[in-house]
Amino acid sequence: MTENNNQPTCAVVEDENRIIAERRAKLARMREQGVAYPNDFERKDLFGDLRAQWGDKTAEELEAADINVAVSGRMMLKRIMGKASFATVHDFTGDMQYFITPAEVGDEAYAAFKTFDLGDIVAARGKLFRTKRGELSVRVTELRLLTKNLRPLPDKHKGLQDPEMCCRQREVDLIINEESRNRFMTRFKAVSAIRNFMQQHRFVEVETPMLHPIPGGANAKPFITHHNALDIDQYLRIAPELYLKRLVIGGFERVFEVNRCFRNEGIDTRHNPEFTTIEFYATYWTYKDQIEFTENLLRFVAREATGSEVINYQGTEIDLSKPFDRLTPQEAILKYAPQYKLEQLEDEGFLRNELKRLGAPQPEWVGIGALVMALFEETAESKLIQPTFIVDYPVEISPLARASDTKPGLTERFELFIFGRETANGFSELNDPEDQAQRFQAQADAKTNGDDEAMYYDADFIRALEYGLPPTAGCGVGIDRFVMLLTNSTTIRDVLLFPALRPEN
Repeated sequence: MTENNNQPTCAVVEDENRIIAERRAKLARMREQGVAYPNDFERKDLFGDLRAQWGDKTAEELEAADINVAVSGRMMLKRIMGKASFATVHDFTGDMQYFITPAEVGDEAYAAFKTFDLGDIVAARGKLFRTKRGELSVRVTELRLLTKNLRPLPDKHKGLQDPEMCCRQREVDLIINEESRNRFMTRFKAVSAIRNFMQQHRFVEVETPMLHPIPGGANAKPFITHHNALDIDQYLRIAPELYLKRLVIGGFERVFEVNRCFRNEGIDTRHNPEFTTIEFYATYWTYKDQIEFTENLLRFVAREATGSEVINYQGTEIDLSKPFDRLTPQEAILKYAPQYKLEQLEDEGFLRNELKRLGAPQPEWVGIGALVMALFEETAESKLIQPTFIVDYPVEISPLARASDTKPGLTERFELFIFGRETANGFSELNDPEDQAQRFQAQADAKTNGDDEAMYYDADFIRALEYGLPPTAGCGVGIDRFVMLLTNSTTIRDVLLFPALRPEN
């Protein structure tokens, strides 16, 4: 029988159980003494702030300043050295060293400190000083254990190395792995930068429902749930698009939503059943305006979140500072798959045979435009490493986009690809209610013909359009995928705090 290296050995489990039992015994003694889980300590100082204000001061300057502090955090390192001991403690702004002696805290508190375990939440009052080795530290005069850690932390130097365990026990991952903390801080900065940029351009942030009577706004398989009080089935939203456009009709001419979407589809390095996007709509813009705005948005977010418009991703330099390339699907195929000729891309029979040879799906009811897009996905998409807008999508796969006035069969739509991944999708909005009704009907027919991801006919949205949607352009950006680029993450699980996982055995 082969040993599963991902499972802890019996010896490791027994050792962990022994440690937990010992710590529970310590907690029991604290309960007996009435000192377990106190909640009356007032933290007044943060380690990062103290370092920023006093980190460049000499020992003499610190002594003269006589700085009293009240700090607290998780103990990550402990060194017992006879009559003087040290602890490295972490809060959300950084680390600080505690210097603890029985002369300052008393023999009883010093003896208690010796029983503290790594991972305990330890508060201290004292004075800021610099040790003989030059380390900015707190000379502790009062020490308290606020929260007992009952489970042993992974080795500080090895960290939590199993990628699945990092996702399954994200709290432990964040305690141990500084890289993970930094990655999610970059995500938080990116989302904050998105909001700042939108507000600077007079967009209003709104909230729309997550429970929909019918799924809409994208081609995808929904999650289905049931509302007991209304006794109806509902769908977790696959996109907020139709509600946002209804708000534009209502007079909110620039709106955006940082939203959680849900799609009942596969899980891989780029897909999670729930994910985060931003969608935004502006009246009197076309898809060309949205292309320019989206490019500037991502450039701004990269600079604010990482300090640079040039990203190193998996050894490749992604340059967001330069104008993004713009190609039609045919142009992208001819550029990145030069074995094809333009006349072949206009031949439905050739396209079907070629897609069959490549093993790509091609439903019978689709036309030549969808076949070209399928060939693009097979031959060119993965080669779009530098930021590239693919423009002018066929009508048959763009049910919500405005048809081009000059290019029959095409819409004013774009998708942005970076490192071979779709990162954004936008278009001039279809604001003709009769045209939209026909598109919805075509989608409903496709669903009848077996396309599970085709849209439903949305009569409420058609009614809203009949009140009049001004000329409008919209766009959606996948925040998770863009953060993957910003943080050099190879899988979407690394940029989601709690990604979808199979239940533990």
